[in-house]
Amino acid sequence: MIIRLVKLTIKNEHKEDFEKIFLKYQESIAAQPGCNRVILQKDISGNGVYFTQSEWDSENDLNNYRKSELFGVVWPTVKPWFNNKPEAWSTIKL
Repeated sequence: MIIRLVKLTIKNEHKEDFEKIFLKYQESIAAQPGCNRVILQKDISGNGVYFTQSEWDSENDLNNYRKSELFGVVWPTVKPWFNNKPEAWSTIKL
């Protein structure tokens, strides 16, 4: 299993927009082949830092999602809202 962690820093004026978009597409992302779970976490400081965590059966499933039509809708929508370049890690449970 692959756990994908992504740190996103969202501009203050788009924090609410980002949360709404995530909630709108969360179930659709989780329904992608090989995806077991998708969650959003927010830094408690209110500084616009968010973390997404998704769990995938394999790296291939994750990569297929990143090439999907759904990703092609979600990512371009939120990308202009970033305050910094996203950081991402693909990890495994020990």
